[in-house]
Amino acid sequence: MGVLTCNGSGDSSPVFYLVGIPSLPESFFLPVFFVFLLFYLLILMGNALILVAVGAEPSLHKPMYFFLMNLSALDILFTTTTVPKMLSLFLWRDHFLSFPACLLQMYLFQSFTCVEAFILVVMAYDRYVAICRPLHYPVHMTPQTNAALAASAWLTALLLPVPAVVQTSHMAYNSMAYIHHCFCDHFALVQASCSDTSAQTLMGFCIAMVVSFLPLLLVLLSYAHILASVLRIRSREGRSKAFSTCSSHLLVVGTYYSSIAVAYVTYRADLPLGFHVLGNVAYAILTPVLNPLIYTLRNKDVKAAIARTVYLKTEAMP
Repeated sequence: MGVLTCNGSGDSSPVFYLVGIPSLPESFFLPVFFVFLLFYLLILMGNALILVAVGAEPSLHKPMYFFLMNLSALDILFTTTTVPKMLSLFLWRDHFLSFPACLLQMYLFQSFTCVEAFILVVMAYDRYVAICRPLHYPVHMTPQTNAALAASAWLTALLLPVPAVVQTSHMAYNSMAYIHHCFCDHFALVQASCSDTSAQTLMGFCIAMVVSFLPLLLVLLSYAHILASVLRIRSREGRSKAFSTCSSHLLVVGTYYSSIAVAYVTYRADLPLGFHVLGNVAYAILTPVLNPLIYTLRNKDVKAAIARTVYLKTEAMP
């Protein structure tokens, strides 16, 4: 066995060894593989159905559903960043990942996390304009404005993690670096380094604040205005209709930030490392698998569009 050396950024690239879920016996790898595979297929099929149904149904060509399509496309990309490698790990014991591949996975995971937070803010703004300023809605939420809002969310999120990735790429690692995780999470990479990690820890904290708490504050601010407007509606039917247009989005926001809270608590609490990894894995899978269920079960328009799409596909089969 060769001697492990701590390399600087100028030396040959290290190889990363993904441990998986610490303390999980190998006898459980195959059941875990099938569970993750089931979730991944549900995510792909559920979000693909929403994309096809909304795109094919002219009555759903509205701002709210345009942003829903962004969210569905994002969930497919987000899980594809991590889940296929996890499936390979648990089925074929494929633990190894190159340095560039690990950094790319970390960058995409962080970027898509940011995109989801920002898209949820844009969706909250859409509901705010629809309920609080309904007469101005056609003027404010034009197709050009919607495209600009979505593009801004994606572009900002793709740029935000770049400093953390650059810093991480210049840290020193052993020639064989052990990542105690199922994928290349930022915290796991920092922990695997033999450099001083204080700067990286601070940067990770700052990014977490921007990605988590600032978007949450904007969403809460939007819904505070929405609640004030809804309470001014005299009829119970009107209030119920206004709330129903927000319920799916509120459930998605609640699921998203609940999964973040679980990941954060398992990280900060004095728990075994395996709990932190499981919290992160739940965060990476839970929201994408629940989003399509929430929007199809609670939104009759999306449910009807999906039913029509499936029916037409079935009719077209020989």
